[in-house]
Amino acid sequence: MSAVRARELRRVGTRALLVAGRDLPDVLALHARLRAAPLAGQTEVLAAAETMLVSFVRRADALAAASVLPTLATGGGRQETPRTVDIDVVYDGEDLDDLAHALGMEPETLVAAHTAAPWRGAFGGFAPGFTYCASETERLWDLDVPRRDSPRTAVPAGSVAVAGRFSAVYPRSSPGGWQLLGRTPAAMWDLSRPFPALVRPGDRVRYRAVRASARLRRPPAAPPADRTPVPATAPALEVEDPGLLTLVEDLGRPGAADLGVPPSGAVDLPSARAANRLVGNPATAAVLETLLGGLVLRARGPLVLALTGADAPGTITGADGTARSAPPRRAVGLDDGETLRLGAPHAGLRTYVAVRGGVEVAAELGSRASDTLSGLGPAPLLAGTRVGIGPTAHLAAVAGAPAPARTLPVAGGTTPLRLVLGPREDWIREDWDGDALAVLAGLDWRVSTQADRVGVRLRPGPGGRPLPRRPGELASEGVVTGAVQVPPSGEPVLFLADHPVTGGYPVVGVVVDDDLPLAAQLPPGALVRLVPVDPDTLAPLAAPGA
Repeated sequence: MSAVRARELRRVGTRALLVAGRDLPDVLALHARLRAAPLAGQTEVLAAAETMLVSFVRRADALAAASVLPTLATGGGRQETPRTVDIDVVYDGEDLDDLAHALGMEPETLVAAHTAAPWRGAFGGFAPGFTYCASETERLWDLDVPRRDSPRTAVPAGSVAVAGRFSAVYPRSSPGGWQLLGRTPAAMWDLSRPFPALVRPGDRVRYRAVRASARLRRPPAAPPADRTPVPATAPALEVEDPGLLTLVEDLGRPGAADLGVPPSGAVDLPSARAANRLVGNPATAAVLETLLGGLVLRARGPLVLALTGADAPGTITGADGTARSAPPRRAVGLDDGETLRLGAPHAGLRTYVAVRGGVEVAAELGSRASDTLSGLGPAPLLAGTRVGIGPTAHLAAVAGAPAPARTLPVAGGTTPLRLVLGPREDWIREDWDGDALAVLAGLDWRVSTQADRVGVRLRPGPGGRPLPRRPGELASEGVVTGAVQVPPSGEPVLFLADHPVTGGYPVVGVVVDDDLPLAAQLPPGALVRLVPVDPDTLAPLAAPGA
């Protein structure tokens, strides 16, 4: 009997592994195996076109898994029974005729191939409900469909599309470069269902051609979580001015990447936890995350608040006009009618406001976090919004001592961020003699104005230049928070909490977990020095040629 070819493994930061499957069926079988029987410490398993990302609680768990995954058998064990999902399609897509012509066939032949192929949900995509479907029989769908040369800025919700050897339905309007074959009335993502995604990995999918016009069946709209009426007599925070951007955040939605849902949550998690600890809340309580100051809140009822994160000066003003400071990293009390105003931070970017009892809004997928990529959670707060407060009975005592201060990034200053190389560092260097790694790690990178909760684009700093990069693209594969991705421009992008769960640009390194809070506080104009470190000891690596 011939030996089974071992799967290739690549480290992704300190707590994740990228597993290259022998082929797509092996990737999907391994995905099913790990969902049915997780490895010790496993927190996430995300299949993609050719690889699978497996994340763990601790570095030791990832190291233990690295000795098992290359030859882990996928047969046997209790597997979930696949569901069959029928999707009615009106085949009148904008690209149908041109694509059929490019493939050397009639549109009717292309439609027949699409409906005849037995599709299987393979893995989640860039948005909740977007599931890549692969044909189980290449004889019926052996087409490798090119993406559009110029992606559309907005693909309508319900669009049925193909790209490469995959088919999918856009769950909501979003940019996209897939070829549009038609449209479906099916709601691909509906939070009112027990399982919101219509198609899950492992499901069998049948596309059925229909002649009637399609109208998307949207679920009844629920009031946005932050607009739920708060009784006038209940304690609340009233937003008089939300500043540049104020969101409700908690610890996020880890573990939902299979649905295309990012982890989200507070970008600077230690600051959010510290704010809750100061007012006696559990770590899971929701807080406010506000950008660059300007937030003005009025207390409706006596409240206890705390400020952490960016060093934004706070001022409390009473009804009689008297003012006092709200010191950072310390619990402060507000009487009914008093206002809290945040100034521009002296350092950092994001300030967190915790209120004793926690911000009370409706949860989606088990979290109150605002996810700016997928649209889950409450919308950004507006002037006039009354934010409800949770119950305060049985909470811990308010902390008397201030939380320790940190040295935060400032515009013009340089912040070192430790970087574990890989999984695709070979895309910017073929060996240690190349100069691309030196360009990545030997110079400062400037934080551009293209920075948000999804990621931070880094531009060359003084004397720098974009990274030389291998041409071409990768098949989409899973990515983690802290990943440094290099698009064809050569300007790295550092992913934060609301990043897409998969991407096709090479990830050349991952910022270590302990440095992510600093990355979350980088203001535009700050400089970043990426310091490659050993993934096990976190000791700096020797420079190329040293």
